[in-house]
Amino acid sequence: MVVTQESVTENVAANGSRRLSPQEIADSLRERIRTGELKPGDRLPTQAELAEEFGVERGTVRQAVRALQQDGLLANVSKGSPPTIAAPAPARGEPQPTMVGLAPRLTEAFSARRVRVDVVCHTAETLMVAIGEPLRLIHEGRIRPEAIDVRILVPSRDIELAFPVPVEAHGDDNPVHQRWLAMRNAQGQVLQHNLLSLRSTHGMDVRVRFRALPFTPPVKLYLLNEEEALIGYYMLTRREEEWGSQTLDMYDVLGSQSLLFSFVKRAGQRDAAFVKESQKWFDALWETITSDLTLSS
Repeated sequence: MVVTQESVTENVAANGSRRLSPQEIADSLRERIRTGELKPGDRLPTQAELAEEFGVERGTVRQAVRALQQDGLLANVSKGSPPTIAAPAPARGEPQPTMVGLAPRLTEAFSARRVRVDVVCHTAETLMVAIGEPLRLIHEGRIRPEAIDVRILVPSRDIELAFPVPVEAHGDDNPVHQRWLAMRNAQGQVLQHNLLSLRSTHGMDVRVRFRALPFTPPVKLYLLNEEEALIGYYMLTRREEEWGSQTLDMYDVLGSQSLLFSFVKRAGQRDAAFVKESQKWFDALWETITSDLTLSS
């Protein structure tokens, strides 16, 4: 974004303080919704109340409210009364393939001021692709998290994986394992690079850390800002794939097609318990039996 003298002047109030933009007001209200200060069913303050609170004109407030409405965060929008905070979208509860369902959930998570994403996965392939959408919005200036902390648990290179495995047993030279390891490292490196580049391009506080699991996870788990848990089962299938000069016949999974089931903390007691226990499970793995991992070719 190019900042000009005129744009600065337009955002300065009569008393010399800087006026908030519609985007900043919308971000502030999103944070109240995310943290539960404004709960589903609560009435949004009137435009007059918001204008007085933020020290702006009603037109600025109207633009901010319109942005919340476009995000699906408001219900009962009409001219006669202030809108209310919408309940979580029903679509969240509809399981979708990971490649379809993950990107919009990450985008919402990255709309927070401080982003925390914890992941258990077999490789970072799906996460690497899905995170492209929030990164695009950051580069466009449409979302502006201050800090991003991503922790990822993947299987260790030193264990005998449950999958992928050759259909017929191999000796010590296992090309299926070599292929998986090359993918794990390359995809993790791309993900790490794309996130850490936000430090230099946008001055964001970004951390990306990997640790190695001593087992093959049978499920993939995404924990977003301690508010939502997305879980999917790895479904095994037999398939062939060309790798180098070989045709690999193996039992493998197509992680991007795993259905993701969403549990949202504010959706009720059962979902809240699942999110809490999933986070505790992840933290326990991270702090105990996992080991440091350096992605190397």
